[in-house]
Amino acid sequence: METKSMQAVEPLYIKVHETDNVAIIVNTGGLDKGTHFPDGLELKERVPQGHKVALTDIKENEPIIRYGEVIGHALKTIEKGSWVEESLVKMPQSPELSELPLATNIPKTLPPLEGYTFQGFRNEDGSVGTKNILGITTSVQCVVGVLDFVVNRIKKELLPKYTNVDDVVALTHNYGCGVAINAPEAVIPIRTIQNLAKHPNFGGEALVVGLGCEKLSPMRINPNGKESDIISLQDQPGFAGMVQSIMEMAEERLIKLNQRQRETCSVSDLVIGTQCGGSDAFSGVTANPAVGYAADLLVRAGATVLFSEVTEVRDAIHLLTPRAVNEEVGQALIKEMDWYDQYLALGGADRSANPSPGNKKGGLANVVEKSLGSIAKSGRSPISGVLAPGEKATEKGLIFAATPASDFVCGTLQLASGMHLQVFTTGRGTPYSLAMAPVIKVSTRNSLTEQWKDLIDINAGTIATGEATIEEVGWEIFRFILDVASGHKKTWAEHWGLHNDLALFNPAPIT
Repeated sequence: METKSMQAVEPLYIKVHETDNVAIIVNTGGLDKGTHFPDGLELKERVPQGHKVALTDIKENEPIIRYGEVIGHALKTIEKGSWVEESLVKMPQSPELSELPLATNIPKTLPPLEGYTFQGFRNEDGSVGTKNILGITTSVQCVVGVLDFVVNRIKKELLPKYTNVDDVVALTHNYGCGVAINAPEAVIPIRTIQNLAKHPNFGGEALVVGLGCEKLSPMRINPNGKESDIISLQDQPGFAGMVQSIMEMAEERLIKLNQRQRETCSVSDLVIGTQCGGSDAFSGVTANPAVGYAADLLVRAGATVLFSEVTEVRDAIHLLTPRAVNEEVGQALIKEMDWYDQYLALGGADRSANPSPGNKKGGLANVVEKSLGSIAKSGRSPISGVLAPGEKATEKGLIFAATPASDFVCGTLQLASGMHLQVFTTGRGTPYSLAMAPVIKVSTRNSLTEQWKDLIDINAGTIATGEATIEEVGWEIFRFILDVASGHKKTWAEHWGLHNDLALFNPAPIT
């Protein structure tokens, strides 16, 4: 990555690859027409922060290159020094799945990283939690109102008595009835609910609240398979009886959870999710590469790292299949891309539905450019496995967990895969968070960190201005992950008690 110039008082641009014919403007507020760069480049017009400037004359139909890859073709001639605005970029074809190389450029295994630990809660099944939570899951949306009422009472009346328990979390959703329960794709929401209830932060003490007439049987999602873990509201004597029964069952589990104690655990026990949202053109050159560096550190220490978001991988898939540890993993990557292509087509949509208006305002011209920046979160490690949506991670190393790009759906599916905490990069800013696991916010720009100093946990914008390196911010993220996993530090979202509702991915019919 090349930055011109590194003095904050001078105009700055970032050129990622030596073959790039565009660069992005670093300066807050953008730069005006006539601005001169030390290398002789002069702006022909005003270019906003994060948006692309042409470094050479780009003739009509010629490729526009960023990250050393074609992100589009010029719809008309773009003069050197001009703003390469979104409307001037024709999106290229997506990589042909049948022609992708598989396991042809497997990265060398990086040297082990030893001596790093965290303080976690060891469970009877050998898994480790990073928080101590009473989880109450539901088999159908009908019970959510009652459960929300009871959870508020549990937090006020019971939780203060059990000071070693961090929280009570209701795993509510809109599934369970009025759905085609046996449709082929119903496996996705059902296994997601099943695996959410098995999350290691619940210590094996999850409670199931059902109604009694739903299609999704409470026993089907009960992690322990015991009737004593289930309460059916239709069996209770009115609302007061429902509340009393749930309160009593909750307290039985709070007593057990309160006995959990943190102990020293290996980093190899961690499952860390990565995601980006409210992305901008800086995402792929500051925050995402720093997260990728931290991901490599985690993999070297034996952890499991998840990267996701099919629509933000699809146009860069040709750079990922060669990194698969074998052809089987490469084929699994292709299978998830192909499934999503068909899913979008069935809904009358395609990949051009991404990016969002805010992404474009932040300088991203199309999903190709966005994808090339998004995959930087995967670092340089070999891809050791692939998970279908909602599947639980059972392998170590770098794993592609197939999810939609939606922040809320991706977060829910990564939780189902066993994620202990998520590292979330953002350029535009979002208060998104999760109740079951902390979300570490990494800013792509200094100006966002200054604006949201009480929401952003780590600033990667210093990479753009030359104040820090990708490696330095990567190590900062790695150390912060261990501190948060140990309970030594809280994210800003945890501090404020922010979290979004769970959002299931249900591609099956609703009846």
